[in-house]
Amino acid sequence: MGLECIQFCGSPGGEVVQKTFVHPELAVDEVAVKVTHSGLCGTDLHYVTTDMVLGHEAIGVVHSIGSDVSSVKVGDRVGWGYPNWTCGKCEWCLRGEDNYCPNWKIYGMADLEQGSLSSLSVRKEQWLFKIPESMSSEDAAPLMCGGSTVWTPLVNHVKPYHRVGIVGIGGLGHLAIQFAAKMGVEVVVFSATESKRDEALRLGAKEFYATKDVDDYSTLGIIKPIDRLMICTSSKLNLALFYPLLNPQAMIFPLTASDGELTVPYFATVRNGLSISGTVIATRFMQKKALEFAARNGVHVIAEKFPMTLDGVNAAMARLKEGKMRYRAVLSWE
Repeated sequence: MGLECIQFCGSPGGEVVQKTFVHPELAVDEVAVKVTHSGLCGTDLHYVTTDMVLGHEAIGVVHSIGSDVSSVKVGDRVGWGYPNWTCGKCEWCLRGEDNYCPNWKIYGMADLEQGSLSSLSVRKEQWLFKIPESMSSEDAAPLMCGGSTVWTPLVNHVKPYHRVGIVGIGGLGHLAIQFAAKMGVEVVVFSATESKRDEALRLGAKEFYATKDVDDYSTLGIIKPIDRLMICTSSKLNLALFYPLLNPQAMIFPLTASDGELTVPYFATVRNGLSISGTVIATRFMQKKALEFAARNGVHVIAEKFPMTLDGVNAAMARLKEGKMRYRAVLSWE
């Protein structure tokens, strides 16, 4: 017998619509999860005109499992993010970089009936993660995508002696500040205005610089150069302005899912050995470690809460689109 659920979906007209859907019987490697919480991510706005279930930052309780499932059991609290399946056979999967699997099935591209803005979803066991007991579901949901996005470049490319610059204090930036600070590195925050200075320092930043109307960032008075620069704002930036603040061989990480072109000064990039590195979510191993680290070190999400209703989804979507969210949205059936 199938499992009936409520879903909140995009539509060609860009309106969120509520539907009822009956999931077929579980495959041997599938898990039915009763969703309790869902984060809302900027990429969800990209799919609001697609006929699919929205949402990909989910927390829920295992309802039932397929016959071959062994890593979770009924009653476990689990979460998932962007991917639902990776092949396990390609070069990237075999070397432990399954977040770059070219054959993967991900949100927006496959399994369009399996989003997190729903009452129940059926997921592959492979990309489900147990949530630490000490972590609230409100904290856990945004870590399934937003948290993993900032975690990955930090654990892969940052040393304890580095100075890490974070541009933008929003859905990604406020998490990046906490992760970086709790790793023990010096965190330097850049934001348009002074309005978020106190909050940035409370979250763990050592320095804060307001950049609005500043044409030459070398005049900001930064104490020492930056080794790693994380771009956590979706606003289009002139990266050349940051070049005077960077150490030789610094790395720049654009982290938001934005359109448009990325341009940088050619010769200054070559001469100083600078690197610009794309990065996407986390491997399965690193997603697990991100949750463990956040629970152990008290990384908390600053979120606005909405009910998991059609009105609640629309209100959250509108606030996100207007750029007024502080800083993540979490929708809940509870």
